Amino acid sequence: MLVRYFAAARAATGIDEERVDVADGMTLGDLAGMLAQKHPAAADGQATLAAVLTRCSFLRNGIATTDRTRALSPDDLVDVLPPFAGG
Repeated sequence: MLVRYFAAARAATGIDEERVDVADGMTLGDLAGMLAQKHPAAADGQATLAAVLTRCSFLRNGIATTDRTRALSPDDLVDVLPPFAGG
């Protein structure tokens, strides 16, 4: 699966995107927990990814989702979208 990070999530991880392995039955909530463990320290004094993820919304294959219990697929594209300021 490809995970792309935006704004504060990108700042917390220090990367734009990464590929992750998805286990059978893994949910969006499981993925968020795995990513928080994978990136425990923030880059350059930013908020940790775990802290940022509590405020994030997600796109799964380009469609907004708030259902963190839905199973993911290995070929999914997940965008991690923290709240954006401005307009």
